[in-house]
Amino acid sequence: MTLAENTGRRRTRRGGGAPPAKRKVDYRHLRNPFPPMSVFSDDRIEAIHEAALDVLERLGIKVLLPAARHAYKAGGATVHEDSEMVHIGREMVEAALASAPRSIPVRGAVPDRDITLELGNLVFQPGAGAPHATDLERGRRPGTERDFRELVQLTQHFDVLHMVPPLIEPQDVPMHLRHYATLDAQLSLSDKVPFIFSRGTPQVMQSFEMLRDFRGLSDDAFATESHCYTIINTNSPRTLDIPMAQGLMDFAMAGQVSIVTPFTLMGAMAPITVAGAMTLSHAEALAAITLTQLTRPGAPVCYGTFTSNVDMKSGAPAFGTPEHFKASLAAGQLARKIGLPWRCASGSAANLSDVQAANETQFGTWGCLLAGATVVIHAAGWLEGGLTVSYEKLITDLEVLQMVAELCTETPADAADIGLAALEDVQPGGHFFGTPHTMERYQTAFYEPLIGDLTNFGTWQERGGKDATTRATDMWKQIVAEAAGPSADETALARLRDDIRRKSDAGGAPPES
Repeated sequence: MTLAENTGRRRTRRGGGAPPAKRKVDYRHLRNPFPPMSVFSDDRIEAIHEAALDVLERLGIKVLLPAARHAYKAGGATVHEDSEMVHIGREMVEAALASAPRSIPVRGAVPDRDITLELGNLVFQPGAGAPHATDLERGRRPGTERDFRELVQLTQHFDVLHMVPPLIEPQDVPMHLRHYATLDAQLSLSDKVPFIFSRGTPQVMQSFEMLRDFRGLSDDAFATESHCYTIINTNSPRTLDIPMAQGLMDFAMAGQVSIVTPFTLMGAMAPITVAGAMTLSHAEALAAITLTQLTRPGAPVCYGTFTSNVDMKSGAPAFGTPEHFKASLAAGQLARKIGLPWRCASGSAANLSDVQAANETQFGTWGCLLAGATVVIHAAGWLEGGLTVSYEKLITDLEVLQMVAELCTETPADAADIGLAALEDVQPGGHFFGTPHTMERYQTAFYEPLIGDLTNFGTWQERGGKDATTRATDMWKQIVAEAAGPSADETALARLRDDIRRKSDAGGAPPES
């Protein structure tokens, strides 16, 4: 007798029509279950850390923002105004690391969307920062506001994605108005932790005010807890530009989270070796972290890295490589040394959502996981080394993330789970399909694939013979068309959009460069 036949008989005995049981999962609050893996010995990590401190103290970092140079100088750094070089002493870095928080609570729109950034926790984000979007129906195109809103909907739909990143650039919205469009999308379509671009103080301050008012917070309530985050990229090698330095200071002063992420490519803007690239990345991250603590001791800040190699034949960035994996492991060792929550990245250099893209993203993601990353960005949907976010790839990558989330949950092994009674019920050569042990559990025992098709060839062919990418198209279209999203406060939303109209009519806020 088949499992389906057994199921039918069981429902008939119960009077029929009982709805199937639902499997209970919690993908919103994950802890990394994997022991951290190392690529270097402890003494080599110490040597990299010491070399990074030497870089900051002896070679220095170029800081383009005068206010940031002033902050460094006031904290004891040696500043050369003519060259804009800042030399940061070791004691300054040590003081900054001592004051930076080890655990950072960040508030979502509802309590169950709150996250805590600390070592051991696991937070996923989809691909971000791309100028283009792509899907099978509309093709590759410059990102639009519609794309941004649709990708926010998809991010909202899946609990295994915990923060809304800067998904794509909506290039049909002028830069002086773009922060309005991206924040409107995040607040109206998602209740997860939102992202705010660091493109100058006017845009950042307006975004803080709009978020504060939408959430109905007082100035004090907004300032005493973190409600949003930004990502700060240094300009490697050894440059901190004006918008990024200003963003570090603005977010620190407001008590909001900066995720510091040097983007270093071995053989291009970083030394060609893993150890050399990580020394540069570590130095730049420490310089940025120090600026946040000089601005406001105790300001929430995450250590971060995005280090991979280039293809030495073409100069193109490569991701999901062994070198990318090793750099992630090294970053994890450095993060644990300084004790801060940290951000790592997956990604793919493939040009379309194919086997290469899946392999690179999954390998890069495992590097982040085994490195003990707190936040894993670019974990779903990222293509072309960050030039494109793919709707289909976002869906197919989520299969892996949900399976990882399953590994984060406890697997029970009490007496009932060990199943001695089931073993007694079945004689040698028999099967367990119809045992009470199976019948009590079969509806909820296993992870149900998001996009995978586990039917046999004949059944798959009868259902249209669709491959996973085509099924992903069907899924994202259905979510965009039918997903209800969060229950937004209509009064707050109307107030937000009135405010955006007034600010837009007044000229918006130009970005700083």
